[in-house]
Amino acid sequence: MSGGKLIVHPDREATFKPEDNIIIGNVAFYGATSGEAYIRGQAGERFCVRNSGVTAVVEGVGDHACEYMTGGRVVVLGKTGRNFAAGMSGGIAYVFDPDKSLDRLCNKDMVELEVLSDEDRGEVKAMIMKHFKNTGSDPAEWVLENWDTAIELFVKVMPKDYKAALLKRKAGKSHAGVKAAVAVK
Repeated sequence: MSGGKLIVHPDREATFKPEDNIIIGNVAFYGATSGEAYIRGQAGERFCVRNSGVTAVVEGVGDHACEYMTGGRVVVLGKTGRNFAAGMSGGIAYVFDPDKSLDRLCNKDMVELEVLSDEDRGEVKAMIMKHFKNTGSDPAEWVLENWDTAIELFVKVMPKDYKAALLKRKAGKSHAGVKAAVAVK
């Protein structure tokens, strides 16, 4: 996917619960570089592998999701399969994890599982609001209606080296500001 917005949902007349069914198949958004995706239902295996820029919300993923991801943002409103985030060096994933299973399903060789910051909470809420607006998602509606409780059940999946690079850049900007202020005096 490159640019634009993709919305996937079952037929409005469907009688099954989308969040309990695979709606898009394996390797969706493999190598995606930009754009937005809102998936009303689950994705198969290897969702957002090598994602370098797409922002996606999905209601569950199979094995190996976010593998080798280098950029972008992903919100998972349901279960994840095993080996989540293997080789993930960039981007950020936010996973709704009420049963605390992500710790054993995530490949933590290159990532850390973190509590969401206030900035993360705002980003996640905005992404879920867009997902609800575009798909009418029941899980998204529940999260938004129960925000104070639900947000505490999300986990941030953050690549270690990416975090270090962001901190280094932030430190460089603050030092540049100090140097500029000193030069002006």
